[in-house]
Amino acid sequence: MCGIVGYIGPRDATPIILDGLQRLEYRGYDSAGVAVINDGAVHLRRDVGKMSNLRARIADHPISGSIGIGHTRWATHGAPAEHNAHPHISMTGEFVVVHNGIVENYLELREELAAEGVQFRSETDTEVIVQLIERFACGGAHDLTDATRQAVKRLRGAHALVVMSLRCPDHLVAVRIGNAGGVAIGLGEGENFVASDIPAILEHTRRMVFLESRQIATVSAHDLQVQTLDGEPVAPQAHDIPWDPVSAAKGEFKHFMQKEIFDQARSITDTIRGRVDFERGEALLPELNLTPDRARRLNRIVTVACGTSYYSGLVGKFFIEHLARLNVEVDYGSEYRYRDPIIDERTAVLAITQSGETVDTLAAMEEAREKRALLWSIVNAVGSQAMRIADGHISMNAGPEIGVASTKAFTSSIVDQYLLALYLGQLRETLPLEARRRCAHDLARLPDLVGRVLETDSQIRDLAGHLYHYTDFLYLGRGINYPIALEGALKLKEISYIHAEGYPAGEMKHGPIALIDEDMPVVTIALKDALYDKMISQIEQAKARGGRVIALATEGDTLIATKADHVIYVPEAPPLLSPIVAVIPLQLLAYHIAVRRGADVDQPRNLAKSVTVE
Repeated sequence: MCGIVGYIGPRDATPIILDGLQRLEYRGYDSAGVAVINDGAVHLRRDVGKMSNLRARIADHPISGSIGIGHTRWATHGAPAEHNAHPHISMTGEFVVVHNGIVENYLELREELAAEGVQFRSETDTEVIVQLIERFACGGAHDLTDATRQAVKRLRGAHALVVMSLRCPDHLVAVRIGNAGGVAIGLGEGENFVASDIPAILEHTRRMVFLESRQIATVSAHDLQVQTLDGEPVAPQAHDIPWDPVSAAKGEFKHFMQKEIFDQARSITDTIRGRVDFERGEALLPELNLTPDRARRLNRIVTVACGTSYYSGLVGKFFIEHLARLNVEVDYGSEYRYRDPIIDERTAVLAITQSGETVDTLAAMEEAREKRALLWSIVNAVGSQAMRIADGHISMNAGPEIGVASTKAFTSSIVDQYLLALYLGQLRETLPLEARRRCAHDLARLPDLVGRVLETDSQIRDLAGHLYHYTDFLYLGRGINYPIALEGALKLKEISYIHAEGYPAGEMKHGPIALIDEDMPVVTIALKDALYDKMISQIEQAKARGGRVIALATEGDTLIATKADHVIYVPEAPPLLSPIVAVIPLQLLAYHIAVRRGADVDQPRNLAKSVTVE
């Protein structure tokens, strides 16, 4: 959850950047730093810990300048330490960068640059970016914007970054690739601002330009130029952000739910941050308080949850059984304690709850406690009861989720369970080194894959225009994606008030097939996986009964276009992580259908964000 702030104009940049970073401190608090240009030199101050530490350092050793960038960090690569804190400076000291995201191919790039004589000062993936920019600037790039463009084209993954240079001290360069982090450019009078989120700069201006994916901006005190990464000019559209906190928090989005859907590349990045050693392929979950001996003595996990979190647990079952070879049962929190469940000290009970206050889940946790089970929780609300009473916990790190229908907390909790499965696999020694590294690499790819899925939004909005008048839907999936069919149906029910049912596709002919006709759209998750042929068969059976089939398919699949009425393509993903890629189009479909029907998307009738009564 890193935060970025930049400034260029007549004022001293340092206090503006510090105040902006303070507003973003909730997004990263293991280190922070500020760099400014003054008198032909870069002046840098960084410190570990909270913003108060950086403020104290700058008070003791002041810096000032009319152009600067700052960053508050939550680590992915490299432990929290001053030398790993942003901003990062190139080897000659001429180029400076701050960055959100994960450079998937940083090891490859680092080795390439090191072979050319580049000396690295940190263990971060970010430093390869600034060293690449310097290489291209010294190798014939036209200017800072061109050098940055050439450098970011070498990166894999989703990124947001801001660059400044002694060679071009009259402007900043900002880039967004994918949806790992936003880039908001604030337009002032004779001054301009850059930030990863609106609250950092809203005090100074209400006029904002938001970069889209694969756009690069050159920002001076008096001008803003935006291009695509291919060099095509873009006419930036300025948005007037209201001062009131609720509207400002929504930013460019109409609803909180829409914003939270689009937050997911970033929230997933934040969930991964600091929890994976990508070189050794290890998960880092000290808050679980789990020893290798205790992990090996476990013979079962019981996941308890309600609603969306229950479906998340069904996905997590596949992870843990596959990677850790440990049996998993998933139970409704509201039902669990009423049947005198059989558990003991060799059982771990995992509670999943966004709020950490869901009464049914808490009751299930108390039942587990009485029976001496090991008690874990996955929660989004730090300090909540589910976190406090557990023996160990994993935070979702999704950030505040305002919309009642959960989106980013769902995908973050799935990532948490993947991390748990990897962690158990390494402690129980069920995963060899290369398998762990492959799992870690797959995780590093995930934010970029999610960002690419979000680019289907306009297509799904158009599809919703053809579907919103139907009153019944059937959702089908198989294997690890059948819980996503359940979740897709739930989202449609919650916010559009349309009756929808989710089923394992193999169960269709055991009852639901009787409902299929031209008045019931059938949404199928038919990705190119081990069960693809089975899903094609289900689609053909639905079509034979007159059903209107909407297929979620893997990019490049031409066969499915001949079978389904509508196809939504998503990028190919690692099989275990495909549910995260698959669920986002279903979230968008539910959202756009609900909007077309005039429903209250953020506060659907009869529902509450946290269910605190039985």
